[in-house]
Amino acid sequence: MPEHASILQLTGVAVLALATAVWVVGLIRLLRRNRFEAAAVRPGDALWALPSQRQTGPGVECVELTPAERDAFAGLVRQFSDGRP
Repeated sequence: MPEHASILQLTGVAVLALATAVWVVGLIRLLRRNRFEAAAVRPGDALWALPSQRQTGPGVECVELTPAERDAFAGLVRQFSDGRP
């Protein structure tokens, strides 16, 4: 034990060394766990967080328009197309 270092300084160094060792062990365990989880997921596996998608589309809907509604729709199409045919 050095003569010029107090007990408080030596205790502080020991606590810092212990905290560093605990941090390094925790970091290594975290990195290993993430590496194993990433290796377990294969590119062909489905993503579990996303809901499964339907294989068929929604049902077809059809609405008959009145002549006035058809004319209004044609006017909107002309307006949005800036007079282009």
